[in-house]
Amino acid sequence: MKVLTIVGTRPEAIKMAPLVKAIQAEPHFTSVLCASAQHRAMLDQALNLFELKPDYDLNLMLPDQLPHDILTNVVGGYQGCGVWHILEIERPDIVLVQGDTVTTVGSALAAYFAKIPVGHVEAGLRTGKLDSPWPEEGNRRITTSISSHHFAPTEAARSNLLAENVIETSIHVTGNTVIDAMLHVKNKIEKDIKLQQNLSAKFPFISDSQNFILITIHRRESFGHRLEEVCTALLQISKLFPHLNLVLSVHPNPRVKNTIFKYLSNTHNIFLIKPQNYLNFLFLMMRSHIILTDSGGIQEEAPSLGKPVLVIREITERPEALLAGTARLVGTNADRIISQVELLISDSCQYNVMSQIHNPYGDGTATKRILAILRELHPKLGDG
Repeated sequence: MKVLTIVGTRPEAIKMAPLVKAIQAEPHFTSVLCASAQHRAMLDQALNLFELKPDYDLNLMLPDQLPHDILTNVVGGYQGCGVWHILEIERPDIVLVQGDTVTTVGSALAAYFAKIPVGHVEAGLRTGKLDSPWPEEGNRRITTSISSHHFAPTEAARSNLLAENVIETSIHVTGNTVIDAMLHVKNKIEKDIKLQQNLSAKFPFISDSQNFILITIHRRESFGHRLEEVCTALLQISKLFPHLNLVLSVHPNPRVKNTIFKYLSNTHNIFLIKPQNYLNFLFLMMRSHIILTDSGGIQEEAPSLGKPVLVIREITERPEALLAGTARLVGTNADRIISQVELLISDSCQYNVMSQIHNPYGDGTATKRILAILRELHPKLGDG
């Protein structure tokens, strides 16, 4: 059985790494890995961490690329070197894609045109608003409509797919592979004292006597006045809690970077750091006190680390963490962000409730479940 897995961004690589490694170890499977390199450097960091080398590298990242540019190149490719070309060479039994990037939907479209079954990992996430997040919500809906096999991380995701009339027998609730990946790297850090020391030395703002809030913001719907509101909130928090550090991983997009540096540079307890590789960033998550983010992956990972998450979005496709109490939706309004941070810092009971380790996204065995399903599907894959 030949399985072609396609990744384009760091989150895709992290979430698919455990599955690719498992497929590679399976005696009756042939694994082919393709990197679109929709995001070049950050993708490479994740692949290197998990010791994965792509069989094909489309190297598609371009300066100031737009979604339609990426889509065109993923499907057809520059000078005919896209996913379609790889499908003609390899003729896999199934194509695996993950999540909701342009690489995901482009690869799924190419496989659909080639009449090769698509397996969608992390299927069924929905906000119900086509423009939030944009273009991810549209990407995941389109991918669902042309996929043959849907690996849903939760029962809620399964319910979303059933509501869209997806065939019930094609849906498999597996948990999220990001938990498998995260627990693997967390275990690596915890077992290696020297590694912990090296990681600590990279971040002077880390100390046993001083807590810090870890912050990320990058989604397109947060650009403009919403990002300015978040920056206003962070500046006020830094003044209210002068002995609390705020550590913000600054996305390289100029619309994010320029605004953040305009508002938050030259503040003694705000540290603006460049995007980190996954090992470094997971270490920061492990050492943080609170996490403030618009990242989907962090919403999934943080509960296993016992870290309260304040989600700086108006809506999320990951409501399970909200229901479990490990995350709260705070939006981008400055007053609401400030009040929720104040509450968690001043009220230990509120903090303790949110930091109780209960992860609704899985127990680290999603890869085993998906692999078992692929074994069962093998005789049937020719039917699409």
